[in-house]
Amino acid sequence: MTTTPSTAPDILSPEFAADPYPAYRTMREDFPLIHHHTTGGYIISRYEDIVRAFKDPVFTSRNYDWQIEPVHGRTILQMDGREHSVRRALVAPAFRGKDLREKFLPVIERNSRELIDAFRDAPEADLVGQYATRFPINVIVDMLGLDRADHGRFHVWYTSMIDFLGNLSQDPEIAAAGLRTRDELAAYMIPIIQDRRTCPGDDLLSVLCTAEIDGTRMSDEDIKAFVSLLLAAGGETTDKAIAGLFRNLLAHPEQLAAVREDRTLIPAAFAETLRFTPPVHMIFRQPCEDVEVSGGTIPAGATVTCLIGAANRDGSRYADPDTFDIFREDLTTGSAFSAAADHLAFALGRHFCVGALLAKTEVEVGVNHLLDAFPAMAFADGETPTETGVFTRGPGSLRVRFAGRA
Repeated sequence: MTTTPSTAPDILSPEFAADPYPAYRTMREDFPLIHHHTTGGYIISRYEDIVRAFKDPVFTSRNYDWQIEPVHGRTILQMDGREHSVRRALVAPAFRGKDLREKFLPVIERNSRELIDAFRDAPEADLVGQYATRFPINVIVDMLGLDRADHGRFHVWYTSMIDFLGNLSQDPEIAAAGLRTRDELAAYMIPIIQDRRTCPGDDLLSVLCTAEIDGTRMSDEDIKAFVSLLLAAGGETTDKAIAGLFRNLLAHPEQLAAVREDRTLIPAAFAETLRFTPPVHMIFRQPCEDVEVSGGTIPAGATVTCLIGAANRDGSRYADPDTFDIFREDLTTGSAFSAAADHLAFALGRHFCVGALLAKTEVEVGVNHLLDAFPAMAFADGETPTETGVFTRGPGSLRVRFAGRA
């Protein structure tokens, strides 16, 4: 006989931060709608409710006015209607098809190899600190045609932005650091943007400066805001996806062996990682009118926390949801990196992640390069990798031993 808990789990508790997955199960089963008294918002956790929150126009993204605009400026995430469709059309071509394949794939491959070269002959390495956290940021800086000497500076800015976005407890020092980053990035980027308008090159920043649709071009502030968002969103997903993918495969050696043998399984391993241990665990929405969901009514204007990490392990959608299985039949790899995805790690609907194919390309390159460079890989002696983070989550470090080396 099971009993229903008397109180709902708290997303701000130390227990939740240590391991949210038992709390997710309790929420889905017993508390599908929670009014969180500390934040004043509402929390939903069931797959069907979160799919609706991403697709139904009653759920708006006006929450980003306070969540991200103070640091990034007004971004595409906050836009709707024609404004959103035009801005998305201006930026999307650079992240798919010919541009991604011909212009930016060499940038991705070069950065991956350079990072691996730094520990290629070592007996072990931390795949998070020495590779995953730096790889996507270095790629973005180079895609934008910015000074490679500034990789370190952008890594500091990226870390500050991610800390700001995940500052659920409203720590004033984290908030202040985020605002400093906003000012520093603007001072750095605006003169470069203005220069690229007059002297465009073959880089992504020049593409953004010169793109035009129906007489609409992006302003300097639009471009700066998009670059800021790209650093945060584009860095965090790939960073934690690569770390999580290797952590999951190393914990399941038979699946790692299968991927090593058949590299066409890398997209399946990535898709299953996005479902099983998504880099982003929470996305917020704000309904424009009262809306019914499992467990009750969310009032108009309330902030809604959509728990992606819970929805992606909903047993009503996935068989044996707490098992990592790259061969599962209820996750469609072919559509996993498009708006038709059935996992929720990239959101869905009109605000589906515009950089999903860039992330897929980076992960495929990174995993292939690491497997090629290290024919044998295992957790380092004594390593028990653990996830950290609440808003975004992934291994804080991942020390691996390149088996067979002294």
